[in-house]
Amino acid sequence: MSITKSGSKTWIAGLLTATVASLCCITPVLALFSGATGIASTFSWLEPYRPYLIGLTVAVLAFAWYQKLKPKKADIDCECEEDAKPSFWQSKVFLGIVTVFAIAMLAFPKYSHIFFPKQTQKEIVIVDKTAIQQMKLNIRGMTCEACSETINLALSKVPGVLEYKTEFKDGSSTVKFDNSKTNEQEITKAVNETGYKVTDTKPVQ
Repeated sequence: MSITKSGSKTWIAGLLTATVASLCCITPVLALFSGATGIASTFSWLEPYRPYLIGLTVAVLAFAWYQKLKPKKADIDCECEEDAKPSFWQSKVFLGIVTVFAIAMLAFPKYSHIFFPKQTQKEIVIVDKTAIQQMKLNIRGMTCEACSETINLALSKVPGVLEYKTEFKDGSSTVKFDNSKTNEQEITKAVNETGYKVTDTKPVQ
């Protein structure tokens, strides 16, 4: 009984660490579906700890599989009844499902962008070309593609924004806009409302 309980605690721990390791990228997707875009960056602070959480997940699941696959010692002096067949929740099949789910969670940052709608550039008739400006925003808190997509989605809703390109790797977004319809303050506000923070801006020639 103690082995069963120990095994259950092990795979539960594996699931938890795998999920926590990717919370920084899961949250933007949850924010998209819930409409609460302000929570997108809630767990971005976990990113520096992600390698350790991944390592812990691998170690925990490896131990769970070791417990499941190691040969059982025969109790020679025991005249107890034959062990009952383990339930599905204690089986190798279920541990396999847990392992696949954990791997899917750990890999989530690689495919999280597929949950976001494809952004199409706006077709805007430009009357005065001198009103077109371009600026680069340095943004704190982005950790994966889902973060970039969250900011792109926010920028796409700002009237007067013509083009945008957000890169989470260097923590920036380049935005082209019509300054007769919007301005730096409005664009910065739209980004900040996602939960990520614009640290500074500079014009791009």
